[in-house]
Amino acid sequence: MSCITTIHSAAVLVELFNQCFLDSEYNTCLEGQGEEPIYLPRGSGRDVNTIVFTQDYFSSALHEVSHWCIAGPQRLAQVDYGYWYAPDGRSAAQQALFEKVEVKPQALEWIFHKACACRFRVSADNLMAGMGASSAFKRAILAQVHAYCATGLQARAKYFAAALARYFGGENYLDADAYSPQELDSFA
Repeated sequence: MSCITTIHSAAVLVELFNQCFLDSEYNTCLEGQGEEPIYLPRGSGRDVNTIVFTQDYFSSALHEVSHWCIAGPQRLAQVDYGYWYAPDGRSAAQQALFEKVEVKPQALEWIFHKACACRFRVSADNLMAGMGASSAFKRAILAQVHAYCATGLQARAKYFAAALARYFGGENYLDADAYSPQELDSFA
């Protein structure tokens, strides 16, 4: 269950997302081909809010949409949601902070991957420092997925996950038993 089939293209994600949210109260589009991912709120010459993901990477698109689904109204009004970000090459202390704020987006991204019937890979996003995802980070992501399964998803995430599952045929994406720590450890 990987994401290397032609059906799992970033172009399909762009089309699905834009069908769901562009001509809606959210007025938001998804675009690929970015050198770096970024969220750009409406204004400064933009007619719509824009989520830009890296290159044409399927997982980057799902990850950036996860951030958007979690952001509240104040965050949605700010470039890149107003988040702090230190680039690749973070220190151990910076990495710990990164992992703390990435639990919810990566948990939601895992649910989106499951809805797409493809494998999720946790990201420490720190290749230059040689740090992989910590065991605590992986456990926190799994716990957050189980929490989402128990309480349900917020409106935007729920709507998008359902659209993904309809298109890609992903089943049980809100069944906590469908998620295991072994999945996270398969990419040690």
